[in-house]
Amino acid sequence: MVWGMPFTISVEPTTSCNLQCPECPSGLRSFTRPTGYIDLQLFKKIVDENHAHLLYLYFYFQGEPYLHPQFTDMVRYASDKKIYTVTSTNAHYLTARRALETVQSGLSRILISIDGTTQQTYEQYRVGGSLQKVIEGTKRLLDAKKQLRSTTPHIVFQFLVVKPNEHQIQDVKKLARELGVNEVKYKTAQVYDYKNGNPLIPTLEKFSRYKKQTDGTYIFKNRLQNKCWKMWHSNVITWDGRVVPCCFDKDATHLLGNAATSGLREIWHSKVYDSFRRKLLKSRSEIDICTNCSEGTRVWIAEDF
Repeated sequence: MVWGMPFTISVEPTTSCNLQCPECPSGLRSFTRPTGYIDLQLFKKIVDENHAHLLYLYFYFQGEPYLHPQFTDMVRYASDKKIYTVTSTNAHYLTARRALETVQSGLSRILISIDGTTQQTYEQYRVGGSLQKVIEGTKRLLDAKKQLRSTTPHIVFQFLVVKPNEHQIQDVKKLARELGVNEVKYKTAQVYDYKNGNPLIPTLEKFSRYKKQTDGTYIFKNRLQNKCWKMWHSNVITWDGRVVPCCFDKDATHLLGNAATSGLREIWHSKVYDSFRRKLLKSRSEIDICTNCSEGTRVWIAEDF
């Protein structure tokens, strides 16, 4: 039974990315769906039709949001509708101008991926990336906030914990304090090929989604219960308007509708969407995108900052 409308939506600005991270379809260039950029008019249509019930709007799914030339225009449009706006970035494109535009757009929160405190460690996961660019982009954003006397965006350093960087868990907090970043969040990593071990799986079990067995193999910590709150409060819209259940459907294989040709209300209450919900409640383990899903496990690890 679905009484209302989703109060959280993720909109994908683009699938394009400048980095080649090993567990990311954008980085691996492994999509079957095309690379593209959301049309501004399509974005406005989505916001206009749904702003009355939207509390959160995430500007990310796959790809680097700042590669979209109208990214901050879209943020401003949503912010003007009193929607809490969030994005996630590798911070390589935070020039002085774009940092100012970000603050002026009214962006509420920004996650900056910083998976290492030295270039050698950082580039083991953020392949092709520059830690110096991340730090410089962060400083520019902090300077823009001061210049405009703004409390937003709330700046979060996101540290994806993998084996190559787990020794720098405390170092990133120190760096964040030195720069003046608001918060540090540790995120557990999704690994596609984990059963026989993977060089990215942390040795610190607290920061891992996987548990090592006595025979040396690994199992997923999630017991995969037949429930998922996301099916009743949120969804994801790709750059070309495809509506998919959640952020684990990275290649948009479970198409529930298209926001470019239909209204989200129609899609949300459709027979196709209800059929997917029923299947999940009956046997979630039979849905491919659910088998490595973190719902029900610890994705974010909060520590004192």
